[in-house]
Amino acid sequence: MTVQTKSIPFVQPDLADADIEAVVAALRAGHIGGNGVVSRRVQARLRDLTGARHALLTTSCSHALELAMMALNIGPGDEVILPSFAFVTAATAVIRQGARPVFAEIDEATFNLDPDDVARRITPRTRAIIPVHYAGQGCRMHDLLELAHRHNLLLIEDAAQAIGASYGGRALGTLGHIGCFSFHVTKNLIAGEGGAFLTNDDDIARRAEIIREKGTNRTAFLRGEVDKYTWVDIGSSFIPSDLLAALLESQLNRLEEITQHRLALWHRYYHGMAGMEADGLLIRPGLDPLAQINGHIYAFRVAPEKRDAVIGALKARGIGATFHFVPLHSSPYGRNVLGCNPGDLPVTERVAASLIRLPLHAGMGAPEVDFILEQLEQILTS
Repeated sequence: MTVQTKSIPFVQPDLADADIEAVVAALRAGHIGGNGVVSRRVQARLRDLTGARHALLTTSCSHALELAMMALNIGPGDEVILPSFAFVTAATAVIRQGARPVFAEIDEATFNLDPDDVARRITPRTRAIIPVHYAGQGCRMHDLLELAHRHNLLLIEDAAQAIGASYGGRALGTLGHIGCFSFHVTKNLIAGEGGAFLTNDDDIARRAEIIREKGTNRTAFLRGEVDKYTWVDIGSSFIPSDLLAALLESQLNRLEEITQHRLALWHRYYHGMAGMEADGLLIRPGLDPLAQINGHIYAFRVAPEKRDAVIGALKARGIGATFHFVPLHSSPYGRNVLGCNPGDLPVTERVAASLIRLPLHAGMGAPEVDFILEQLEQILTS
């Protein structure tokens, strides 16, 4: 049998002419520094979009998470519960403060943090929970919020993948104490690099804007609230250039268009795999009825012993399929420094060993999805 091939990369930035024009306009206007007029407009847009009281642009979601840990005074002796199936900076943000990450299981259907396992891992040292909204699908936030309230814990949402998604009608990133977003080149909305820190708490916002401005009250100075600015707290430099903000501002104008296109591709994958799932060839992702997804990632599962071969066969056909997170507890740092062991989180390990992500981006349409589905079925039945 002749194997058909196409070139379908895993990710492709969604850049329109308007995005390029926005960056050029910012350059011509001299808007190239940080915390400028473009950034302030984007922060207002993010507040309007999400309903958050405060939105601060950052240089990445990683820095937004670090800013969250600093603003909340997470420190030595504290424990923070988070999924092991996550990007590494959810854990390093905790560790850089001298605190300890405690890894919890995920739900085998949604790949999101399991509140029941979180409850089992709460100790007198627990200060916070970091749910990661995998693939833009909200975690079981009502259960996690109840846990946080009952045990007086802080809740920081890693909403890196979740712009435009919601849970129970509320924007992800606004349900906990802090929400952290990414606008990396691989995300639904892009600024090349960049992130955002959202909160509804005035005190947290006030401290965060000082920390991200090198520990100074420069932002208050720019608002005319003080006649000069000076060093007032711990800090770092977490402020992006207005050039990146200009790209993000243009992308925000197309958020609905981008999201709807991605959702159409996502649902075509999902419905197109129904027969393969019925035949026992794969497992489709689970959907929480309270979650309104944004089509960020389409991931499914096959038998772990077949996963790498399936990815290889898809790549041989020009399809940029890939795995995802190596569980943090099984990493060299997790084993050698934190004392974690293989087998500690069997659900997480099972999901990580069997998960495949498929291309999903603006350069695709129904023909590309149908080609991928056709090739996948051939591979799984051969």
